[in-house]
Amino acid sequence: MNLWGRLHSAFGSAPEPEHLRRGRLGERVARRHLRRLGLKFLTANFRSPRGEIDLVFRDADCLVFVEVKTRSSEEWTRPAAAVNAAKRRRLSLAALDYLRLLGNPPVRVRFDIVEVLLADGAVREVRHLPNTFALAAPYRYG
Repeated sequence: MNLWGRLHSAFGSAPEPEHLRRGRLGERVARRHLRRLGLKFLTANFRSPRGEIDLVFRDADCLVFVEVKTRSSEEWTRPAAAVNAAKRRRLSLAALDYLRLLGNPPVRVRFDIVEVLLADGAVREVRHLPNTFALAAPYRYG
């Protein structure tokens, strides 16, 4: 057992829930995948009072806000289906907060989804779905 594991067990910390470990793995895999595609990584887990964005990249003159969905099964539905209207609205609001922090630069934005599929705890497939949705209706520019 490594030092971190010994400290956790010595102080009685509960192990991290499986869904959080899976989510972190998915974000690491998605980040590596998008970098290989030529996108420039800017930040991970941007939080604002109005929402959270898993990953933020730059693709030429476009800011790319990425939602990562990691699943071990597609039995019922594709992972991207979890990004419903309410989630798109929260992502839009968080993206606007990110842009505000940058001084509202005149840049294009897009929202991508990366689906990470696992099998027996290992990555089976990564799907990049670029430009999956636009900024939520009341917040669109122009």
